[in-house]
Amino acid sequence: MKLLIKALTVLLCIGISISGTAQSTTNKTANNITVSGLIKDAETKATLNGVTISTAQQKYFGSKEDGSFSITVAKGATVTFTAVSYATFSFVANNNESGKEILLVRETKEMDAVVVTALGITRKQKALGYSVQKIDEADLTDAKSNNWSSALSGKVAGLNLLSSGSGPMNSTRISLRGDASMNPDGNNALIVIDGIPKNSGMTSAGVTNAYGAGSGNDIPVDYGNGIADINPEDIESITVLKGAGATALYGSRAANGALIITTKSGIRKDKGIGVTFNSNTSINTVLRWPDYQYEYGQGTGKALNSAGQKYYSYGASADGASTSGTSSAFGPRFNGQQYFQYDPTRQGQAAERTLWQPYKNGIKDFWRTGYTLTNSISLEGGNDKGSARASVTHTKNEWIMPNTGFERITAALSVNYKMSDRLKVTAKANYTNKQSDNLPGTGYNNQSIAYFMIFQNPNVDLNWYKTRWKNGFDQIDQVHPFSSFIDNPFLIAHEMTNAVTNNNVVGNLSATYQISKKFDLMVRSGMDMTAEQRKQERPFSTANYLRGYFKQQNISDYEINSDALLTYHDKFKKGIDVTASVGANTMTHKYYRLDAYVDGLVIPGVYKLSNGSGNPISTATDRNKKVNSVYGMASFSYLGKYFIDITGRNDWSSTLPLANNSFFYPSVNTSFILSDIFKLPAKISFAKARFSVAQVGNDTDPYKTSKYYGTSEFPSSGSVPTTLPNANLKPEISTSKEAGLDIRFFKSRLNVDVTLYHNITRNQILEVPLDPTTGYTRAVLNSGAVRNKGIELVVTAQNIKTKTFRWTTTVTWAKNQNKVLELAEGMDGKQDIGYGGNATLQARVGGTTGDIYGFGFVRSPEGQIVYNSDGLPARPADISFIGNAYAKWKGGIKNEFGYKAFRFSFLVDGQYGGIIYSQTHHKMTEQGKLTHTLMGREENYIIGDGVVMDAASGKYVTNTKKVLPVDYYVEYYRRANVASNSFDASFLKLREVRLEYAIPATVLKKSFIKSASFAVYGRDLLMITSFPIFDPETAALNGSTLLPGVEMGQLPSSRTMGVNLTLKF
Repeated sequence: MKLLIKALTVLLCIGISISGTAQSTTNKTANNITVSGLIKDAETKATLNGVTISTAQQKYFGSKEDGSFSITVAKGATVTFTAVSYATFSFVANNNESGKEILLVRETKEMDAVVVTALGITRKQKALGYSVQKIDEADLTDAKSNNWSSALSGKVAGLNLLSSGSGPMNSTRISLRGDASMNPDGNNALIVIDGIPKNSGMTSAGVTNAYGAGSGNDIPVDYGNGIADINPEDIESITVLKGAGATALYGSRAANGALIITTKSGIRKDKGIGVTFNSNTSINTVLRWPDYQYEYGQGTGKALNSAGQKYYSYGASADGASTSGTSSAFGPRFNGQQYFQYDPTRQGQAAERTLWQPYKNGIKDFWRTGYTLTNSISLEGGNDKGSARASVTHTKNEWIMPNTGFERITAALSVNYKMSDRLKVTAKANYTNKQSDNLPGTGYNNQSIAYFMIFQNPNVDLNWYKTRWKNGFDQIDQVHPFSSFIDNPFLIAHEMTNAVTNNNVVGNLSATYQISKKFDLMVRSGMDMTAEQRKQERPFSTANYLRGYFKQQNISDYEINSDALLTYHDKFKKGIDVTASVGANTMTHKYYRLDAYVDGLVIPGVYKLSNGSGNPISTATDRNKKVNSVYGMASFSYLGKYFIDITGRNDWSSTLPLANNSFFYPSVNTSFILSDIFKLPAKISFAKARFSVAQVGNDTDPYKTSKYYGTSEFPSSGSVPTTLPNANLKPEISTSKEAGLDIRFFKSRLNVDVTLYHNITRNQILEVPLDPTTGYTRAVLNSGAVRNKGIELVVTAQNIKTKTFRWTTTVTWAKNQNKVLELAEGMDGKQDIGYGGNATLQARVGGTTGDIYGFGFVRSPEGQIVYNSDGLPARPADISFIGNAYAKWKGGIKNEFGYKAFRFSFLVDGQYGGIIYSQTHHKMTEQGKLTHTLMGREENYIIGDGVVMDAASGKYVTNTKKVLPVDYYVEYYRRANVASNSFDASFLKLREVRLEYAIPATVLKKSFIKSASFAVYGRDLLMITSFPIFDPETAALNGSTLLPGVEMGQLPSSRTMGVNLTLKF
């Protein structure tokens, strides 16, 4: 840490020295002329800083903070101005000029805009033969969340976010154009920061399957993933590359698309350093609750007193036997009666009967209003020789669950320096430190608050639990008066803690050398390094650890990427432009994790491995991987109307056998500017067609090709592998085809971009079940092919645009169709993808990778539910197809209004279709906790809607059998009945709302403040859905895997409201 601070200080000093030297070093000769002026936005007339200025012979640094520039060039030189989000502008400099005004047009008007593509190469958007979408800083920061990737929802067509919904870290999985792999962990898009790949996966807490086990000894915890390590305030833009044609140069890791993140660099200034201060405060509250019932209390409804009436008794009493040993709420109705109940003072049965009443906030009052405070400051400056930027951001979060949250510090540094006219050096570093004393566990497990919420009864006051320990038994015996397998919620929150400390550094050093007018050489090396320590503490008397428990994990994860790229560019006669590049990359990845725990403590409350009642048990995990690559690209353009790109890459991966570890994949992309080639109607201001065909190879995780022995635990004996390796494993190959049309109407006031794509991934590397008599339980195979095809649509409309008012609408919409085309022989036509309770995600030929299978109902030929003679639903013998976890389509609509100094925007997004299985719904219905279980209680019977087989006639007749409500709900919604506990996952959310006011420059001109803005915003303010639990936009967290279509012990989602202040000096 000290070394890092010293390094950042040195680099910052370099940047300050750059900004303090405001003198041009360009030599002036008789043939040179000087041009100076201002660069402005053509629409708003606002000055633009950081604009790149270049000629064929030389590249200058960006315009100054006030938009001014001054350059000395050869007479007759073509001067080009380039900026992200703006069309390129050029002019021929023939005379000395001062006060020249350069007006840049936003990319929504023209297709000369530039975007950052694979390998960090900047390209004109009109030349690309594949679909890209660009996200600006404002898209990420308008309505902030703890994980900036959440801000992508509804803004990128074809992008899907899976979230654990499991606490303040809120890890997400980003996928593009559907799930191509039958391995749920194999669908992540690649994250690239300034040319360096970033690890975006989650690391398991050691859990393999804690779901559905109620008393499992381990529990999933969302410790966060690498995506959240990036500070959105440091991001300048994100280019989303969706198809293989766009990502082929990144190799196997980008088989599922890529997000290319460009961080901010310094701005040229005449003198001094520019300072930006940003302060953000937000509060969080629970967004939505299940529909709890508060008409009936604890009991099964079957216990009757001497008068033949339902009654309640905490323990045996004068009223009868105890009825408090159940978690069900089918007991007596709340009707002003009195019973012997629990007394928190006596920590047992009350001495007298007390009022039988509901505590309607017995669950809700446990949750609080959370808050997040974020403050950041950045310094930047530069001149013709270079620029520098440094920033520090501090975030303090108190989550909606008591005693949970985190603290995060991020620091970023960027230095660009022009060593000579030919050599430019860039250094960038991003450091993140995040700490939490406690993160919530999740899932259907008694170490999770979700478990308590399921089992809490309407007649129980939450305050009865606030005294966590029994009188005289502090740290020895907890207060959990209604069940020994349901832990005290305040004990879970305050003493069953999951702590983490994480340090991450992402940085790179690159140099670009202009060998000649036609050749450039770029070399770059970067790293992504993480060190993390986790601690889990469990006190005495918990359901799983009667004598306490302590676990510690130390994780080291780092990756180094080094690459070189030689580029040739030339212009020929007859309008032919050629750019060709060849390059190489080497990647080394090392991961190490050491787990150690003690099950049983000598001294209560002392959490150290040395305090274990026995020797610590330790396990070590070591994974190493190396990939070497060479690649090339050739780009041709003709008359600025016809474009073609050809790429090829070859990887050598250490995770594949020697005979198959080399794999090559090419791509061809073309685009045609139809509006320049043909005479189109005047209403069409621009039209472009694009086509792409590409392949991307993919390898696998280490150690799947040979047999390895290990130690399962220490001290213990060795272990033999249970998975049969495959010495003939081949790489996966994805073949993608894409066609698109970008057409713009009415002087680019209405822009429509539509894309059709078709992708097949073959040779999928999977672990498939084996007969245990073989000595193995699973085998690694190349098995199967999955197809994704679909359509993406992006529409942008400038509805109204005047000098003082503007209204812009952006619509994104995407539909993907997933299909399993084939599986390997011997797999019985199916591949299990994941499990959640009794729901199974299972891939079958002809189905999808998101198909959910499980038990449902027995149905008659007419589709009616079949009941047994006892009046309860008949149970089927086999599982069947229940539904699909994937949405039929996703979309978003964003409207933005501007009036003078005010800006107002809102985003609505959602999805249609898909189902989600809810184990929480099963359990709360089985126990009578939800309002839909009130049906039949007044009458004390239910007649199931369906048919029963008439033994005499052998025909189905209407069911008329009466059954007790408790028996009906327990059977109809039993855990194994996946059909009755699965629901439509469609939703519509008011995702973002923001109102911003920018203080006019005339007000600030006499102050030291250059600009100031204030905003109020909201995130996830409203949701419309038929899903009965908290939020259908979730996935089950099982270890480090996010499983779609399954909800198991979900924690509440939240709405956010905040204020933001930005000052520039």
